[in-house]
Amino acid sequence: MPDRVVPGPVGNAASIREAVSIHTSKIFDCCRDKDCVDELRVYPTLTSQTYLDNAISIRPKAAELLFTNVNVEPVSFNRGYFTVDCTYFYRVTAETFPGGALCRGLAVFDKRVMLFGSEGSVKTFTSESESAIVSQDDLPRAVVGAVDPICLHCALAEPAETPGSDSIVIPDFILEAMGEDLVTGAAGASDPAADPGLRLLPAG
Repeated sequence: MPDRVVPGPVGNAASIREAVSIHTSKIFDCCRDKDCVDELRVYPTLTSQTYLDNAISIRPKAAELLFTNVNVEPVSFNRGYFTVDCTYFYRVTAETFPGGALCRGLAVFDKRVMLFGSEGSVKTFTSESESAIVSQDDLPRAVVGAVDPICLHCALAEPAETPGSDSIVIPDFILEAMGEDLVTGAAGASDPAADPGLRLLPAG
C-alpha cells in the first residue's frame, strides 16, 4: 500500500493518492460512565408549580439534555492530572394525576472525573500569532459526549423533604430554553417566593 501513496499534487492516475500531513489534537485519557441518579431535584416552572400544588401523584414523560458545562482544573501535587467538572442541565417533562397536566422543570446534575492530560504548560507557535513568542499555560481541552437520560420515576415532595440546597445558579440561556421563570425557592432567584409548594422530585 505505501507504494500507492506519493507526495505532491494528485496525478491523473486514479490509483495514486496524495499524501498529506495533518495536525490534530492528542487524546491523553478518556472515560465512559453510566450513572443512575437518585433523588435528583427538579425546579418546576411557575405554571407547572400550580399544577403540582393540586396533584396527588406524578409520572415521568421525558427528559432532555439541554447543555453541559465543562470546567478543567489542574490537580495539585499530581502533575499531569486534571479534574473535569461537568454540570448537566436537563429539561424534565412529567404528567400529573389527576388532571393529566404536563409539567416541566429543570434538573441539574454535577459530576467530577480525574483524567491525565499531559503537561499543561506548553509553548505554542503558529502563523497566526500576533507576537513573536506565545507562551502560556494551556489547559487540556475536555470534550463531553452525553445522551438524553431516561427518567424512571417521579415523586412529589414537601419543601422540607427536598434534599440539597435551595441556592442554585442557572445560566440565562438555560432559563430562556425553559420558556418561563423557575420556582427555585431561593430569595432573589427566578421566583421571589421563598417557600414554594410541592416539588417535582425524579428518582433515577
